[in-house]
Amino acid sequence: MALGLAWTVQTEERRKENPEEEEEKVGRRKGRNSPFMASSPHQAPQSGAGWSADQFWSLLEKAERRFGRVRELPVFGRREPEEYGKAFCIYTKLWRMQQEHRHRLVDAGLRRWQVGEIAARIAHLYYSQYQRTSDTALLSEAFVFYHAVLDRAYFLADAADHHHHPHPPIEIAPTKHLRFLARFLLVALLLARRADTVPRLAAQIRTLLDDSNKTLQEAEYKEWKHVVQEIARFLRADSPFINMRPLRYSYAFDPPPDTLPTVPPTVKKRGLVLSDAMLCSYYQNEVKFTDLTIDVFRMLQCLEWEPCGSFALNNGYNTHDESRQNHLNLLKDLRDAALPPNPLKTVLYRPSVTHFLTRRRKANGGGTGRANGAQRHLNHLRLLAGGHLSSVLATKCEELPSNGMMLIYLSAAGEVGSSGFCTDTKEMVVNSFNKFDISNTSTIDVKEDNGSCLWLGCREGEGKGSNCIYPCDLIPFTRRPLFLVIDSNASYSFKAGETTAMFLSPSCRPSSLGFSGDSARQIGSQFTMFLTAPLQAFCHLIGNSGVDIDRDAYNKAEEVLSLSLNEWGTTLVASSSLHPVWVEVLGDPLLRRLLLRFIFCRAALSLLKVACHKVEFLPSCAPPLPESVDAESMLSQCCVLRVASLFGAANQFSFAEATTWPEADTEEANPSISM
Repeated sequence: MALGLAWTVQTEERRKENPEEEEEKVGRRKGRNSPFMASSPHQAPQSGAGWSADQFWSLLEKAERRFGRVRELPVFGRREPEEYGKAFCIYTKLWRMQQEHRHRLVDAGLRRWQVGEIAARIAHLYYSQYQRTSDTALLSEAFVFYHAVLDRAYFLADAADHHHHPHPPIEIAPTKHLRFLARFLLVALLLARRADTVPRLAAQIRTLLDDSNKTLQEAEYKEWKHVVQEIARFLRADSPFINMRPLRYSYAFDPPPDTLPTVPPTVKKRGLVLSDAMLCSYYQNEVKFTDLTIDVFRMLQCLEWEPCGSFALNNGYNTHDESRQNHLNLLKDLRDAALPPNPLKTVLYRPSVTHFLTRRRKANGGGTGRANGAQRHLNHLRLLAGGHLSSVLATKCEELPSNGMMLIYLSAAGEVGSSGFCTDTKEMVVNSFNKFDISNTSTIDVKEDNGSCLWLGCREGEGKGSNCIYPCDLIPFTRRPLFLVIDSNASYSFKAGETTAMFLSPSCRPSSLGFSGDSARQIGSQFTMFLTAPLQAFCHLIGNSGVDIDRDAYNKAEEVLSLSLNEWGTTLVASSSLHPVWVEVLGDPLLRRLLLRFIFCRAALSLLKVACHKVEFLPSCAPPLPESVDAESMLSQCCVLRVASLFGAANQFSFAEATTWPEADTEEANPSISM
């Protein structure tokens, strides 16, 4: 369970009276049992008998060693490592100790930045638990701690508080402060705090780096400069559409699960739910921050439930609200008890195929990419990189619950084999075994390989074959319920059978589309955006970047699209030709939403004039969906027509002559529509 630590915010009068004691108050523990902490840090100070500063310093060294072990742990798996509980326990003791003996510790040399570092590491422990459990309440707890450290300027105030400190001020290393800001920025991005916190952190990172130009080594400065550039590209990717609607499943925009239409009771189903997901994206020069690419960032949130507690309603922790004495209850009711748990997600960046497919763990070492300087400092931000964590598809399949389904998302550039897209599955497997026969002593030349594949890393250099994954590599795992989302120009090569649910992206994009060429890498994948933010993707499709978008029209289009998605869902559950695979998918709200958005994506691209109904410009799925939701169906055409008309773009699509606007006002229609 999540811990219930919440910071208290005191008035300026109390801060002035007791500057050292009052500013370090910490919230009491919430009324939940916790496997990590033996007692609440917000208890009355205990007697100082038998206490010495040496005990604090000794415990601090022990905590640092324990924290290092936690950073080396893999961030997936259902079994809870004991190291987490031990680390939380030690940092709880440290925090209570500095509260109860603050003045004596200050006299013994304790600095404000050290107090801030303790709090920041508690935040990171919460974040690590979020990586393992996908519980957004833990992510919110991390946000609260990080925000308090930032607001109280722990890494800036040593010199300012010199009159309270008997020791001379110490210049804090800029890299320590930069690492803290970057870690907080990632948490704020994942919680969608784009209105205030994210811009504030990005600006502080830029300012601090500029001020540290002369103190940092040249190589280190260049690496942090690259991080700043990554942040700027990441924020520009969808900044015009921020705060439109959350990427997570939200009761404010999405129907509650208990209101969704279901298949008739006579239809046999297993009752599968999405329990695990593995997300991987790699393109050269793609938009990313640390190892979190923009496509994975969107898909990650799309597979979670939007928090419904007071934290979400109050937009996070607000230290400037002094109307109350404290915020002890700010994090109460972080999550709605009725919400299902988020599926466990494992994110990979540039893994080798052996790490992707097999059960393996490395204690140290790097992935396929270079990680030094600023990137090395940010290693533990990574949800899962090829570094000291394992990348295991086999393990996740092994641990999959009996009623669980796993989603595998692969977004990468690919190569189409000389045999084309639709190679027979049997032929594909036999050819792979022949080429990779262990008795074959010759080196495999990837350039001579005629099979289609996806590149999960750089293509250059020796051993580059370990960076590509073939369709046959996934066949052994189709014995478990899988949902494959392949976003690649070689996606069609993965269409092998109908026992696994699959979404396959278009293999090409017309040059006139808003996602064509290098622009696609600046805003992310078109196909992934349709699955995670469909209306935003539609706007880009018609050439509307969102800079001068009409908010009223956008909100109206959101309502129209929502109604259409629900109509598609109702049509599917009533269909007598619905494949059993999609019956299971419709039973899970998160997967159901992906399926309905795929139908919208397919309809929009099919009806787009410049696509000319060419197969290579259209997404596909397996098994096939009923004809009642095809792009040519009246339901699909009406949806695209109504949404396009709201943006004045109906003339970019080709509709059947009988297409109308059911239950729509006539003034919504565009009289210049070309049928």
